[in-house]
Amino acid sequence: MIRAASMTLASLAIFAATATAQEPDPENGRDLFLYFCAECHGKEAKGGGPVAPALETPPPDLTGIAARNGGTFPLGEVAMRIDGRAPVMAHGDMPVYGPYLESDAFIAMRLPDNQQMMMPVPLADVLAYLRSIQE
Repeated sequence: MIRAASMTLASLAIFAATATAQEPDPENGRDLFLYFCAECHGKEAKGGGPVAPALETPPPDLTGIAARNGGTFPLGEVAMRIDGRAPVMAHGDMPVYGPYLESDAFIAMRLPDNQQMMMPVPLADVLAYLRSIQE
């Protein structure tokens, strides 16, 4: 039991060492969005990218995520859909981009319920961008 506790503390110490106090960068997030997401979701994130007509399920308008959720941007849910921890049933064809947004640096982002969620910096940047374009 003591060995397991010390291993857990060691793991937390290593994780804390890789965490960063920086804020997510929505501009970098926009660049990542344009590279990974715009083919389906469109450059303006409205769902009309050049690949969208070929998809079985049309990509959603990402500028309306908060509106579809009572005015709150569901940061944790969106993060888990992008990185593959939550299935994206409506999309069917959406690739999981988590592996492409990995990093050794992490940011703690505050969820709507005031809890914090640690995530790789590139994913945090994409989420900051998506949050910034909500209508």
